Amino acid sequence: MTSSLASVSYIGATILFILSLGGLANPETARRGNAFGMIGMTLAVLATVFGPRVTSAGVGWIVGALVVGGGIGLFAAKKVQMTQMPELVALMHSLVGLAACLVGFASYVDTSTVFGTEAERAIHEVEIYVGILIGAVTFSGSLVAFGKLSGKIGGKPLLLPARHLLNLAGLLLVIWFGRQFLHAPDIQAGLTPLLIMTVIALLFGAHLVMAIGGADMPVVVSMLNSYSGWAAAATGFMLGNDLLIVIGALVGSSGAILSYIMCRAMNRNFLSVIAGGFGGGAPAAKASGTGAAEPAGEVTAIGATETAELLRDAKSVVIVPGYGMAVAQAQHVVFEITRLLRDQGVAVRFGIHPVAGRMPGHMNVLLAEAKVPYDIVLEMDEINEDLPRTDVIMVIGANDIVNPAAQDDPTSPIAGMPVLEVWKARTSIVMKRSMASGYAGVDNPLFYKDNNRMLFGDARKMLEEVLTALRA
Repeated sequence: MTSSLASVSYIGATILFILSLGGLANPETARRGNAFGMIGMTLAVLATVFGPRVTSAGVGWIVGALVVGGGIGLFAAKKVQMTQMPELVALMHSLVGLAACLVGFASYVDTSTVFGTEAERAIHEVEIYVGILIGAVTFSGSLVAFGKLSGKIGGKPLLLPARHLLNLAGLLLVIWFGRQFLHAPDIQAGLTPLLIMTVIALLFGAHLVMAIGGADMPVVVSMLNSYSGWAAAATGFMLGNDLLIVIGALVGSSGAILSYIMCRAMNRNFLSVIAGGFGGGAPAAKASGTGAAEPAGEVTAIGATETAELLRDAKSVVIVPGYGMAVAQAQHVVFEITRLLRDQGVAVRFGIHPVAGRMPGHMNVLLAEAKVPYDIVLEMDEINEDLPRTDVIMVIGANDIVNPAAQDDPTSPIAGMPVLEVWKARTSIVMKRSMASGYAGVDNPLFYKDNNRMLFGDARKMLEEVLTALRA
């Protein structure tokens, strides 16, 4: 493939990636967006492998690596459940960071690169240093996020004494070693500050995410998505690959925008998320021997049969899914209940909070997997004003996103956070395993309101009982 043809292929791939992002902005066009992305990536890989910069001897190695990597990816795609998507996304981000680090070191020790001037060499070394820095932070931070999302690491934030000073000291050290790296007389001398900086960056990335509580994990996922994009862009600069630069910039900027949207949905700014501490992952107070939060009032329990009767008698129903639905893998049962109620003339809709679940769009993905129609899945801002006119609202495994304390208690950790106002409906039904607090570690006054009912138990099991009662 000639250089001109490779450049044209890169331009075509770039256009397809932009169309892919546009398609992914809407559930109804998401499949088309995915298709554009896959075609664009295939075109980009082919243009790179058969382009003028890859020798015939290297093609075999690259094809072998593609087969191995593609096989692993195919296995993961078939084996990983939809409920495990957040941790898989975090793991994929870590691989992008690792790739940036490896490419950076390989580019630095490569003696075949010829520079016309010292300024060109200095620019290239800055690209290497920054690329490895971003890659290392992304790699270790994503691995910690994977551990938190998969439950291997607790959701409680690790708040070290003087952690902000530690971060500042790490940043100053990175700058100082960067100066040493740029003034190194040879490659051997430059490797020492480069390696030290890499270790500092790895520790910084791990510390950064360890300090973030479980309630902020959707922001963390989108933040790491942005980091992985900038790491890919840095890799493009190191390799002189325009396509990688453009793709990295697209991913980095879209991830940054998504992080901003997530922060707005939680009434938090990005710096406060980075500072950590929100969402301790455990209730603030415990009942002796039960592990549940201390009760703040009396709750009214309800059974599956009574729940079915309320749903059957309702004219309008709104379902609010949360992480509990994902854990129980109850989305398919939810769809069956939805289809049955709609067949009986009940208006059923879904209310989605932007940060419900463990990654942006987590609930939308699960509902799409269960074939829930897109037109009845509404965002919080679209449905909140209709909730006072709703007969029954079912909250499935959600907690903080339906907590009235966000509006009523200025001292609450979630004060000011936009929430779904489910307590304004005629009747609300909250499905939970217990009275334990959510990731913010605060009690939920919704549970004790007169028009609220608590359906305790595993979400899937209880929903199956509700479905059986509806069919009777």
